[in-house]
Amino acid sequence: MSSVLVEKLVKSFDELERCIKLTLDVFEQRDGVPEDVVARVKQYNAIVAKQRELATELERHIDAQNWKEVARLVRVINGLSGMIRDDAQSILSHATGDVVEVAAEREVKIC
Repeated sequence: MSSVLVEKLVKSFDELERCIKLTLDVFEQRDGVPEDVVARVKQYNAIVAKQRELATELERHIDAQNWKEVARLVRVINGLSGMIRDDAQSILSHATGDVVEVAAEREVKIC
């Protein structure tokens, strides 16, 4: 059971990494994207890598039925996802409509 749950979690990390890559691809095609914004999005990859490490730990603790540590790791993983979500929303709220238009032209889903 634990491996199924962690496998779903890892698939969500895969999807998040795909979205990060697509976002960076869109930024590369645009002129005038601030370097600090690109740097922030690139940092998401390090966050997802940490989440992957935590997911491995999570599986171990689920198997050992160490529910206190399972709960803590779930909170940490969710918190890291929330950081990415909140920062991405901030970036998008300051972005021009041009970035969204380029994504639509390429049929890219902005995550």
